[in-house]
Amino acid sequence: MELFWEILVSALLVIGGFFGLVGSFGMVKLPDSMTRLHAPTKTTTLGVGCCLIASMLWFGIFEGALSLHELMISLFLFLTAPLTAHFLSKAILLRDIPRSDLPPPTDGDWAVYTPLSDTAAHELEEAVEIQELRKERARLRRQHEDDWEGELDGERPEP
Repeated sequence: MELFWEILVSALLVIGGFFGLVGSFGMVKLPDSMTRLHAPTKTTTLGVGCCLIASMLWFGIFEGALSLHELMISLFLFLTAPLTAHFLSKAILLRDIPRSDLPPPTDGDWAVYTPLSDTAAHELEEAVEIQELRKERARLRRQHEDDWEGELDGERPEP
């Protein structure tokens, strides 16, 4: 019977390690911040959860000591990882994605853009100002690149 528990603990550790590897790979390879957000939140809860359950089983069966620390850590991870992902996604949505690029909601408005939600009205105004500044900076950068492009070809830009 001991062999069964050893195999189970080993399998949980390997599965946890696999999820950790997949999460690390996702952080590196996924294209933008909203998709990269899924990699650590999904895999940490599964990967670390498997490793903690393996630890709980090991100490409970082979050491004869019931350890609830791992259970508390797992519970903490299962509660905090989705909340953190939610807060980060709302911040990314407010900071990086213009309202016009979002699909129309089925009823009401996006909660990020509603002043009575958890986003304050002055944060909404700051987000609009930041997006306008970014557009202006991009326009100036394109204009500057166009000016230099003519000089590189031997032509002088007109004043």
